[in-house]
Amino acid sequence: MSSWSPTRYKTTNWSSYNDSLKRRGSLSIWFDPEMVWVPPPSGKRGRQQNFSDAAIQACLTLKVLFGLPLRQTTGFVQSLLQLIGLDWAVPDFSTLCRRQRTLNVSLPYRGGTGPLNLLIDSTGIKAEGEGEWNARKHGGSKRRIWRKIHIGIDEETLEVRAVEVTGSNIGDAPVLPDLLNQIPPSQDISSVTADGAYDTRKCHEVIAGRNAHAVIPPRKNAKPWKPTSAGAIARNDAVKAQRYLGRTVWRRWSGYHRRSRVETKMHCLKLMGQSLMARDFDRQVAEIQIRIAVLNRYTELGIPVTEIVA
Repeated sequence: MSSWSPTRYKTTNWSSYNDSLKRRGSLSIWFDPEMVWVPPPSGKRGRQQNFSDAAIQACLTLKVLFGLPLRQTTGFVQSLLQLIGLDWAVPDFSTLCRRQRTLNVSLPYRGGTGPLNLLIDSTGIKAEGEGEWNARKHGGSKRRIWRKIHIGIDEETLEVRAVEVTGSNIGDAPVLPDLLNQIPPSQDISSVTADGAYDTRKCHEVIAGRNAHAVIPPRKNAKPWKPTSAGAIARNDAVKAQRYLGRTVWRRWSGYHRRSRVETKMHCLKLMGQSLMARDFDRQVAEIQIRIAVLNRYTELGIPVTEIVA
């Protein structure tokens, strides 16, 4: 039996992908004059809002993209509007701070050509406090707060389709139903790929409820479940296949290696900042969602197309 060798891939669209990488660094910022900057009257009693959610998200996007505090963000947006000749009012820093808490962030995505293959992963991001090395070296405060980011990406387009933010004390498996609920019921889901932390009965039942195939490695020495439901039957089939093929061969046979793409997306998310600037939970959720919206815009410019080298 010949020894195993890693699969080699070749990028076939270097020209267009290289152009898309250069466009990610472009400083051309476009404001659509037809954009609803001031919302229409709501018809409700009380003071009306002076700025739409789209206007607030545009300002906060520039804040996240360039790592600016709120006051500098206001001055930056004001200078941009003056350069392009738009006489729009600019929200002050207190308005941005207040509206960020309740902002309904819109995640742009193109969507694939067929059923959705969803890749799930989670990671932690620092919300408050210095790093472990600084606290150990200089005796700083040991109070550190982390937030947990759970995302699901489309395997075909590499765009984030679902995101949830929780505290660091929340596990991975309980959040999976919330991620799947963010996918419209009209969207067909072909498979859901996740690591062994999602090998629970509830996760398998939720995936089976969307008529999707679960690619989740059973835990070592996993025992079959009583096949009383579709999720349990699918999980038992995975346990039998893993026992017959072995863990290594099963991962290659089932396509579990595709989960590395969502891990790469997590790395890209960390490149936009290792910590959060907001200090309360609701604003932190909006900040993370805006970061992901920026990443989807980057991905929309172009991704590499690869093929296996024989």
